[in-house]
Amino acid sequence: MPPLIPSRRLSRLLLSLGAALCLGAFAGAEDAPAKEGALNVYLDREPSDVNVQLELMQHEVYAQQVDTAMLLFILQHGSQVKIERVLYPANTADHEMIPGYVFTPAAGIPKGERRPGLLIVHGGFHGSFEWRFFRLVVEAVQRGYVVMFPEYRGSTGYGETVFKNDYGTTDVADVLAAADYLATKEYVNPARLGVLGHSRGGMIAVRLLQKHPQRFQAGVEIAALLDFVAYMSYKPDSRRRQVAAEKTFGGKLPSQNLPAYLEISPINYVPDIRTPLLCLATTGDKIVPVSINTQRLVDLLKAHGKTHDAHIYDNAPGGHSFLFADSAEARDCFRRSFEWLDQYLKP
Repeated sequence: MPPLIPSRRLSRLLLSLGAALCLGAFAGAEDAPAKEGALNVYLDREPSDVNVQLELMQHEVYAQQVDTAMLLFILQHGSQVKIERVLYPANTADHEMIPGYVFTPAAGIPKGERRPGLLIVHGGFHGSFEWRFFRLVVEAVQRGYVVMFPEYRGSTGYGETVFKNDYGTTDVADVLAAADYLATKEYVNPARLGVLGHSRGGMIAVRLLQKHPQRFQAGVEIAALLDFVAYMSYKPDSRRRQVAAEKTFGGKLPSQNLPAYLEISPINYVPDIRTPLLCLATTGDKIVPVSINTQRLVDLLKAHGKTHDAHIYDNAPGGHSFLFADSAEARDCFRRSFEWLDQYLKP
């Protein structure tokens, strides 16, 4: 008769098996191709329902906002930087087209020259390209980078299909697809790609470095959301319900579907990081507290002997959004970010 498994060990084994089965189900659903004849579902463009009318108006306002941001960029920086609006292919089974922007010098890139590529990834529950990113984009192009700004699913201004959120799943996949797309450009060196993300964008950046360590040669996370279980513990009930309703979580909170939330939390996969990573954040962050996010990441990077650097600012103006302020801390953040990227991508 084989020896009995101690009850505590048996519980751990069952928990691991349950998590694996649960996560496997999610992976299978994401990879399953759509059947021929499957149709998209769109909002009624001539609705009688007031709620649908309001939703359509909201999407129209978002579209006007992104168009305005693009025009404002051209007016302010068009003499220096060319902005190209693109639709690039997703690498998920649904074969969606994802919107984004590619930025290059207005004077062009000499024929045969291949520059390093840099993905700049926005954050927000629903965000998009807007004026606060202009300075970062322009400086990156002036330093010799080709910049791509992906509007991953969850972004505003591109209709209900792109607006639909799926934290840690389609957003990560869409930014990876942006890297693949950027690598095909004849003026980009596919062996010199970097990624810089703020807030949710930082979460996406770190998760990409963990899942695809060979794709990027350097990364920067700024005030990144890194522990999604912790995030769900302090957010208002309205936001928690919005997140739980996403496909990945199946309408369930962490207490009902913990494996799904653990799976998308970069803090759980630090050993998988192979890419040099710079971590920047500030105390006094009231949206993504540094003590349960970047500071823990830095401690784990040290413990696992990973190539990294870090700086935690002391109550930088703007808190979570300190990157966008006209302040000494923001200027130092830019300096550290580009010195780090330059070291590995050599523009």
